[in-house]
Amino acid sequence: MKLGSMTQFIDHHYRHFNAAAMKDAARAYRAHLEAGGKMLVTLGGAMSTAELGLSLAEMIREDKVHAICCTGANLEEDLFNLVAQKHYERIPHYRELTAQDEQKLLERHLNRVTDTCIPEAEAMRRIEAAVANEWVSADRAGTRAFPHEFLYRLLVDGTLNAQYQVDPRDSWMHAAAERQLPIFVPGWEDSTLGNMYAARCLSGEVKNVHTVRSGIEYMMQLAEWYTDITKDRSLGFFQIGGGIAGDFPICVVPMLHQDLRRDHVPLWGYFCQISDSTTSYGSYSGAVPNEKITWGKLGIDTPKFIIESDATIVAPLVFAYVLGW
Repeated sequence: MKLGSMTQFIDHHYRHFNAAAMKDAARAYRAHLEAGGKMLVTLGGAMSTAELGLSLAEMIREDKVHAICCTGANLEEDLFNLVAQKHYERIPHYRELTAQDEQKLLERHLNRVTDTCIPEAEAMRRIEAAVANEWVSADRAGTRAFPHEFLYRLLVDGTLNAQYQVDPRDSWMHAAAERQLPIFVPGWEDSTLGNMYAARCLSGEVKNVHTVRSGIEYMMQLAEWYTDITKDRSLGFFQIGGGIAGDFPICVVPMLHQDLRRDHVPLWGYFCQISDSTTSYGSYSGAVPNEKITWGKLGIDTPKFIIESDATIVAPLVFAYVLGW
């Protein structure tokens, strides 16, 4: 691999503390892939609204990411940005907003995520209208699919093409749909589209609440996928943020061992978390990686890294290093 200027910059300047942890984690990520391993990436927080797709999409296209576990918000917000980015509003001085300022944003139907406001009509309702047709059609046909599969259909069928407001190459969901990348979305009901789906079930427009498949079924699919992919290779775990996006998939290994008695299934072969959570009061997101040994998730010899920093800064740098930019 011919290394680009950014990789060379990191190699030269990132020598200590969190900078060194980031470089070590990125080098180990690359080494894991070069040894034939695969990588699952988890997305917590609001990484899609932070436009992580600018680098994550290329990681998917270059076969550096082999599955994603994300919150329902990250799943949908990449598509919101794809079709409505020109209508987004950035609020650089969001810390100075008063309650009255926030109310005015609400009255304009602008939903704020830190410094970025997502426009309800142009983003949320636009995707809702498209995916609701898929939900209702599946419900009437008696078929079922996972949340991400319904969104994949919109991308693969070109339903949204005329509404794109950014280059689709900058959408990680678009790249994932092209490759039919495995995605796992625990707790999808805790999302804007999940709420919209619940409303359609309550109104009777969708008759069978199980038309959209559940988190338990996601775990079952993850268990079979993990078992299959680790038959002849190691699978790594790259966690961005915390919460359910990270906790859900990492638990598949102790479940396979302790509940299904599949002793031959290997542990995760690499672990890295980017987190700004502190280690205190039972925090899972802030727990040091070694705690996961006691739960049967990681082993003594698993390469383990924690980068205590802002993922919007660090994740693109790690991806750039892995890509050799």
